[in-house]
Amino acid sequence: MVTPPKFLQSTLGLLIQANICKTSTELLKRRIAKEEGLLNLLSSEAKRLYLTWTGWSGNPVCAKRYHFIIKADGGSIGGSHKSCAGCGEVLHLSESRCKSCNRVMTTEDVEDWIYHQLEDTTHLLHGVVHANGFGHLLRVNGREGGSKFLSGCHIMDFWDRLCKLLGVRKVSLLDVSKKYGLEYRLLYAITKGHSWYGDWGYEFGAGSFALTLDAYKAAVETLSKQPLSNYLSQGRKPRTRLQDLISFYQSLSECELINIRDLFCFLMSLIHDAHKSSSRVDGVTCKKLQFCTSSALCAWTISDVERVEEAMFRVLRAVTGPNWVSWRALRGAVCKVASPELLDYCLKELKGKRTHDGMVVNARCHPDSGAIEYRLEHGSVPVNENPSSTNSAVVTNYPSEEHLVRDLRYLYGSMLHPQTIMLNNASQPNRDLAIISAIKLLDCKQFVKDYHLENKLRVENPLAIHLSCEVELMDQSEDIATIPPPEQIVLSPDATIGDLKLEVSKAFQEVYLMFRRFQAEELLGYGGVDEATQVKLLLGSTELVRVQGRCLGKNGLSRFRMERGIERWTVECSCGAKDDDGERMLACDVCGVWQHTRCAGIPDFEGVPARFVCVRCSLSPVTNAGGLCNEDKTTIGSIVVFGSSGGGGSG
Repeated sequence: MVTPPKFLQSTLGLLIQANICKTSTELLKRRIAKEEGLLNLLSSEAKRLYLTWTGWSGNPVCAKRYHFIIKADGGSIGGSHKSCAGCGEVLHLSESRCKSCNRVMTTEDVEDWIYHQLEDTTHLLHGVVHANGFGHLLRVNGREGGSKFLSGCHIMDFWDRLCKLLGVRKVSLLDVSKKYGLEYRLLYAITKGHSWYGDWGYEFGAGSFALTLDAYKAAVETLSKQPLSNYLSQGRKPRTRLQDLISFYQSLSECELINIRDLFCFLMSLIHDAHKSSSRVDGVTCKKLQFCTSSALCAWTISDVERVEEAMFRVLRAVTGPNWVSWRALRGAVCKVASPELLDYCLKELKGKRTHDGMVVNARCHPDSGAIEYRLEHGSVPVNENPSSTNSAVVTNYPSEEHLVRDLRYLYGSMLHPQTIMLNNASQPNRDLAIISAIKLLDCKQFVKDYHLENKLRVENPLAIHLSCEVELMDQSEDIATIPPPEQIVLSPDATIGDLKLEVSKAFQEVYLMFRRFQAEELLGYGGVDEATQVKLLLGSTELVRVQGRCLGKNGLSRFRMERGIERWTVECSCGAKDDDGERMLACDVCGVWQHTRCAGIPDFEGVPARFVCVRCSLSPVTNAGGLCNEDKTTIGSIVVFGSSGGGGSG
């Protein structure tokens, strides 16, 4: 049999020195006991918020888990140092006794140091793989996160190759990444239609607040296809900075920018090109250069263009001395001369234009603000101009990367962030739909990649029998009602039913703590079959089998069998959520059922009330008979009720 745990163990044995930490069974037992002791000491408010599992709490605890870490300083964990708990002296990890105070380093000291390393937020990469082949990508810090050499893409490429090498089955992650200080899962979904991690095959896993894949896709389409016309004012209203920015980038783009996706894709491409090269992007790649081929000019005559240019010349002549006129000011001064589209085109083509008295228009990017500015100067046409072509003049001084990023942040806040979206011309229903779509995209954080291990095993051993085996415990209690993920079993072509039961028993014993004494006894649906029967004759082309068995004897680790420990809870929220999704929750102090604080009407920036009663319990006669007024302050849903603790008033 070839299973992921064995493959992982044999491979990781060669990689322990490369910053990979293995959590053993005994270490895990001590850690769980510590966490349970801490949980018992927590206040009622903190206890509600302590466990923020993301869909893994109902799974059995694996016997081993492997941590893959790339430290920010480039060093290895094996060569790291720790502080003495007695005097604070820095010791090498291999030293067992402090040279200053002679204190002996205990196993618990080392354990605490290891978990401190695991909780360090500065690691460039931190991923964990359970013995069953399921993993979680916990952290990726690229250049913005402190990496000196490796970008986020480089780190993800390495992680993806490592997972393929080790035969990992599935990897999940919680996407809370940021780029330029912005929520990247929202920005990337608008421009690419999926998460940034989607470039490596990570797909929608689960949405918070019971959001589905269809809801995610609908939100992407709704927000990304919002027309830019909804943000542009009509009539004689003063133009805003947002409208000026949209018009400016529309004038720079070679293709027509129609909706939000077009605008942000173009702006991200400019930032990418500006970062890639210290020189500005060549005009051919990002601007409408050809006067005669622009479809937007079909309705404009040469006299229309000359009329607008002459008006701009008059404004520039009125400026005294070496002063510059900003793009926005110049556009505003001639706003009544022509349509906004023609004004934007003429501004784009203005640099290098010669007036009748021999002056030439020069343009630059302001060194601080990055805004494009113009002025008239004495002199000849710049070297990069072709004097014979009056229509080939373009502004080559484009905003710097810093200015482009500043514009990106402003546009993100004005057009994508749900709390600050501005839709001037859209109806209230369309505005509400855009805001709801943005919120949904921010609430979709869980993504997963399936590496399809079964396909890899079939390629490596095409003649063997490949089965996906699920187990079911006889006399299974409610505490362990969740069935663990199926294990991939590989058998020889002549394997029997007895061989299958033996291999299934070994696989689950090696992977899960609670199954360490598991004994497979029966194939469900094939009761009474002789164990000498060959598997291929009985199952044929069947690829999934269910095996029933029992755990023999008393399992000392039974209280640690589930990832959530001994904690049990029920999630039943008004949004439809039935399981933990990583969002902030609180429990009713009457029935103990958990729900989202947001769905209970408690904003994320507010604390959890000292006493909370859900709406259902508040309407219950039993609860009302108990008297909520005995509490000084009780929150019912989003309503705060104040009561007295004693008798009646003074009359």
